[in-house]
Parts: sequence; structure tokens; C-alpha cells
Amino acid sequence: MSPRVPNPVRLVVLAVGLLLARLGVVDERRARRTTDLAWPRVVTGIARMSKNAVDVAMVGIALGSAGIAGVGYAGPYWGLAFALGGGLAAGTIALVSQHYGGEDDATEGIGRAVRSSVLVVLAVTLPLVAALAVFAEPLIDLVSGNPEAVAVGGDYLRVVAFGVPFAALNLVGSRVFIGADDAWTPMAVRGGGAVLNIALNAFFIFALDMGAVGAATGTVLSNVAGTAAFAVGLSRGRLPGIGALPVQVDPLGPYVDLDTARDIVDIGAPVVGRSMVWTVAEFPMLAIADSFGVAVAAAYVIARRIWGIMNTPGWGFGLASSSLVGQSLGANDEAEAEAFGEDVIRHAVGVYLVSAFVVALFARPIVGAFDPTPDAIPVAVALVYAACVAVVMQGVSGGAAGPLDASGDTRWPFAAQAVGMFGCSIPLAYIGATTPLGLWGLYLAFAAETGVPAALNYYRFRAGTWKEVSRGFGPGRPADDQETRPTGASPNKRAGVSGANDTRAAGERNRRHKLLPVSLS
Repeated sequence: MSPRVPNPVRLVVLAVGLLLARLGVVDERRARRTTDLAWPRVVTGIARMSKNAVDVAMVGIALGSAGIAGVGYAGPYWGLAFALGGGLAAGTIALVSQHYGGEDDATEGIGRAVRSSVLVVLAVTLPLVAALAVFAEPLIDLVSGNPEAVAVGGDYLRVVAFGVPFAALNLVGSRVFIGADDAWTPMAVRGGGAVLNIALNAFFIFALDMGAVGAATGTVLSNVAGTAAFAVGLSRGRLPGIGALPVQVDPLGPYVDLDTARDIVDIGAPVVGRSMVWTVAEFPMLAIADSFGVAVAAAYVIARRIWGIMNTPGWGFGLASSSLVGQSLGANDEAEAEAFGEDVIRHAVGVYLVSAFVVALFARPIVGAFDPTPDAIPVAVALVYAACVAVVMQGVSGGAAGPLDASGDTRWPFAAQAVGMFGCSIPLAYIGATTPLGLWGLYLAFAAETGVPAALNYYRFRAGTWKEVSRGFGPGRPADDQETRPTGASPNKRAGVSGANDTRAAGERNRRHKLLPVSLS
């Protein structure tokens, strides 16, 4: 259980939930459970996204708008770590939460999921490190033709590339604990890493005059520290200052479990794709912003960093939904899973409205803290206003994606995000750059990248197909399936992994095929 520490983020999230409960919009019990699991993750998100914003602000103070743009151009390449790590970690949280909720053979199942996740993440990220480090400057040159910005971005990317595996493993470690109903430990570890990152960056950038290289060095070292903390905690079952943890994993157990690895890839690959949509889309968006000039490019980078902070409620609500829905599915309670999903969406939208209002109120002084050139300030403020309008729909999109992720129905959110970004957002930005629509193209692009996925994800959630998909994953087959229930299985919960025998073997042959029909129909 998370310590009950007074925290303004928790108070806001809980207050919004209780207000919605009083209005009859959500159930109070579910609002409290969602708050307990979501608020530490929101704090983690605020800490880490604030760290990203402070990085850019420090570089802006040291190097000006060209420095802001250069680090921004390197951002999507660094974002590959989070796209890959976060996507594969979706497989981790789905398996961990269902084993944890199902209770049968939980320790063994969680251990397999964690070790397999580590192996898959390393296999995917290590080749990426080599590519980013060797080809750093040419990769930045693909985005911008500004020599100063390209030089800064290349210097930053060449060093930060070595942090990619550690950033991805941090996400896996975080999802393990969240899947086991513990959001406090990831908050403490990753939030502490963000504070360490800021301190290291300040030292390297200003005390040692290392500029963008200093910012990259601080990022790498802080991610190494976070990975080490998760590794110690999982292997020992406790951490100094935190105490006993809900899960413990034998680090010397088998890492090669093909069935578990396939599950992680099956569930996680579409989530990787969805995250890659955001990451890959940043390249053309930054190139389009660059075509307006370095001031607009810097303004766009600033607005995206502020957007990242505003979007942190989604970190908490999305993962809370995945965990709570996954646990309900693991206990074979699909009605409760759907109720949690619906309430989390409504709760998330309420919190996003508060976040957007506060940022809009203080948009100009927030932008000014990045110390951009004067001609970039009004553009950045206008982009922040557009982001405030668009981010509210992210509450619907992310909240509805949570149950889909928990069930293994991850292809749909990927497709929804791709349609929103590549079918609407980028074309609108391009039209703005090439017609009199101008900067309005960038403003409308913000709305399209959240509005379209919100509509599509919510449609899929309401359709209920995700509940059918979930029956092919997790601790066993549905208990109400009379033909597949093992002899003696309880009618009130899913059959355990260890007791499935021939049923499990049949499920292994068929379950992957269950995801193939998932489409936009």
C-alpha cells in the first residue's frame, strides 16, 4: 500500500474524482482506487517531463533558440527508447497484472514476465544505441538544414544514445510494480531519477560549461541510476527508504521463455507501433516547423515540452486503467473491468480540464522561462493555447486505450493513433506551411492528433470486443467456458496456469490467432 503522504497532485486528482462521484458521474470506490494508483504515476510524469522542459530551458539559456531547436530535433530519436521500452512494457503490465489478480502461481508467472521483458528490451535497444551514436549528426541533418542547430543536436544525440537501454528498462521496472498495485515505488525511483537528472544537468551545463553534451550526460547517468534501483528492488524484494515491495523476482531464473516472450511481443508490438506513431510523426512535424524558421521551430519545441507536462495525467490514468482492468479480467469479472474503464475515462477528462485551465492561465510566463528569442514567444504562447484545447481529448484517448492494453487488444489504439497523426495532424501542418493557412495548420494539428484517436478508441471500448480478446491471454481460460475449464476449476475465477494442462496447451495453439481478426471494422 502506498504511504498516505499529503500531496497536492493526489489532492487534486482525488478532489476531481469525489466531485464527479457527487455528481453521479463515477463510482466513489472506483475513483478512490484509481486515485491511489494514478497519482504517484502523475507525479512521476510531472517530474520527468519537467526534467525534459528544464533540459531545454537550460540549453536555451546557454545557447539560445538554435540550442532549443537542436535538442528538440534530437528528441524524437531519444523518444525511440520510450516508444520501444514503453510498448514492450505494456506486455509486462498486462501479464503481471493478470497473474497478480488471478493469484494462481503468481510469483512464478511474474518472474517469467519480468525476465523475458528484460531480454526482449535489450535485444531491441542495443542495436539502436550503435546506430544513433555512429550516425548522430546525419540523422539530425535529416530534420533541419540549420547548421548551428544540427551541430547542437548531433552533439546531444551522440551521447544520449547510450541511455536508451536504461530508459527502456526503467519503463519495464515501473510497469512491474504498477501491475502489482504499487505506483508508489515507481514514483519514488523515477521521480528521484528526474531530480538527479536536473541536478546533474545544471552541474554539467553551467559548472563544467559542457552545453548540450552536459544535458545528455546527465540524462544517461540518471537513467543508469534508476535502472540499478529497480534491479536491486526486484531482486531483493525491498528498497532502502521504501521497505518491502509487493513482488520479488529471482534474477538468476531462466530468461529464455519463448511463450512468455511471444506474449510480450504480441501485446507490446502494437503499443510500440502506437508510441512510434508519436515519435516518427515528430520528424515531419519538426521539419515543417523548421520551414517556418528557427524562431517557430524553437516555439514548437517549447510548446511540445509544455504539452508533455500537461499530458502527465494520462501517465497515471492510462496505467491505472490497465492495472485495475487487468486485475478484474484476471479474476474473471468482466463487468467490473468495464466499469473501471468507463470511470477512469471520465475521471481523466476532469483532471485534464484542470491541467489545461492552469497552464492556459500562466502560458506567457511559462514560455518566458525557456528564454527564447523575443520573436518566438508569441508563437509559443499561441501553440500552448492550442495544446490546452487539444489535451483534454487525450483524457478520452488514453483512458479508453487502458482497457484495450490490459486485455491485449492493442492493435486498435495503434491504428487510431496512426490515423490521427498521419491522416490528419501532419497533413494539416503541411497545408499550413504551404498555403495562407500558415500557423493555424500547426494549431489544428494539435487538435487532430488527440481528437481522432479519442473518437476511435472510445468507440472500440464501448463495442466490448476487448473483453473477447482478453480471454486469449493471462492466467487461463474464462471460468464460464464449460468446454475448456479444467476439472475442478472454480466457476468464480479463471483457471490457473498450473492447472490448465491440456486446456492450456490448446490455448497456446489458438490464442495468438484470436488477435488476428482485430481491425478497424
